[in-house]
Amino acid sequence: MSDKRPDHGSGQGFAELRLEGVSRRYGAQTALDDFSLSIKGSEFVALLGPSGCGKSTALNCLAGLLPLSGGSIHLDDRRIDTLPPERRGFGMVFQNYALFPHMSVRKNIAFGLQMRKLGRAETAKRVNEAIALVQLEQHADKMPGQLSGGQQQRVAIARAIALHPPVVLMDEPLSNLDAKLRLEMRMEIRRLHQDLGLTTLYVTHDQEEALSMADRLVVLREGVIQQVGTPQEVYDQPANGYVAGFMGYRNLLELDVSSADGDYAVVEGGGVRLVGANRGGVTSGAAVAAVRPEDLVLGESDGNGIRVTVRIAEYHGRELSVEATTSQGRSIYFRTPERVAPGDEVTLGVPRHRVLVFGDAERARQGLVAV
Repeated sequence: MSDKRPDHGSGQGFAELRLEGVSRRYGAQTALDDFSLSIKGSEFVALLGPSGCGKSTALNCLAGLLPLSGGSIHLDDRRIDTLPPERRGFGMVFQNYALFPHMSVRKNIAFGLQMRKLGRAETAKRVNEAIALVQLEQHADKMPGQLSGGQQQRVAIARAIALHPPVVLMDEPLSNLDAKLRLEMRMEIRRLHQDLGLTTLYVTHDQEEALSMADRLVVLREGVIQQVGTPQEVYDQPANGYVAGFMGYRNLLELDVSSADGDYAVVEGGGVRLVGANRGGVTSGAAVAAVRPEDLVLGESDGNGIRVTVRIAEYHGRELSVEATTSQGRSIYFRTPERVAPGDEVTLGVPRHRVLVFGDAERARQGLVAV
C-alpha cells in the first residue's frame, strides 16, 4: 500500500485548521463553550489556563477523543470532526507518555506506522529518522523502563512525528519532569517544531512555558476563551483581571476610582493610592489595580508610593522575593536585589504604565486568579 501522507514539514501542507463554535457539555455542565480558533500551518499555539479551564477538553475534541456537543472542525475546506481519531491523522503526545512497557523504543515508535499498514522499508526509515531527531540512537533497543523520564518523553515525541502528521497535539507533556529537564525539553520541542515545520497545539498550565515556546497563546477560563494573542501581547496587555492574574500580576488590589481620563486612572483605598493605565475605560466606582511583583521598586516612582512593612523575605539568588503588608494589612508582593528583612519599613514605587486598572470590581473579582 503506497503512503500518500506528506513528508516532514507537513505542517505546511495545509493553510488553516479551524475550530468553529466548538462546545462540549456533560449534562448541565459546560466544559467548553463556543470555542472558535484559527491555527495556521506551521504555527505553534499554546492553550493556557489552570486545571479545569477546558484546555485539555479542547485538545481531546480536536483529536477526536471526545465528541462535540456543538460546532465543527475544519482542515482547510475539509470537515474533520465527523471523522474518527485514526482518520484525522494527528500526532499526540500525552502527559503520561503512554508507551508500551513490553516494547522497545524502536517498536514503540513503529507501532502507529504498522497500524497504518505502512511498508516495512518505509516504517524502518521513518523510525530511524525519528530516533535520530530526538537523539536516542544509543537507546533504540532499550525498554521504556530502562529510560529516564526525559528519554521516555522523547520516545513519545518521536512516535508522534514519525507519523508525519499535519498537526501535533501535546497535552502537558513536560509536567512530570523535573525543572532542569523541563527547560531542556522545552528547547527540544521548539527545535523540532521549527526544523520540521510542524503545526503544534500545546496544552499547559505553566505561563512561562507557554510564553517561551508559542507563537500565540489562548488563555481559557471555565471553557471560555479570555484572550488570544502573541506572548508579548498577552504578557504586556492582558485583556482583563483574570488574564492579568494568570500572567503574573500577583498584586490585584481592589480600590476605588477617584479620577480618570482616557489614558490613566487614579485609584485609592486602605492607605494605597496609585495612578495606572486605564485598561477598562473606568470613570468611577470600584476597580482592580494589577501590578507585577518585579515592577515594584524601592522608593517612590512616577508619583506612586506605597508604604509597607516587610513580613517575609525569601532568598532567590540575585534577588529577594518579598511579602509585605500595608498599615491596614493589605498584602503586597515585590522582588528586589536590595537586602531587606522582616520588620523593615519601606516605600514601594511603580511606573504608572506598569499599573493596569480594570473596572467593575465585582466582575473583576470573579475573574481573579490566585497565583
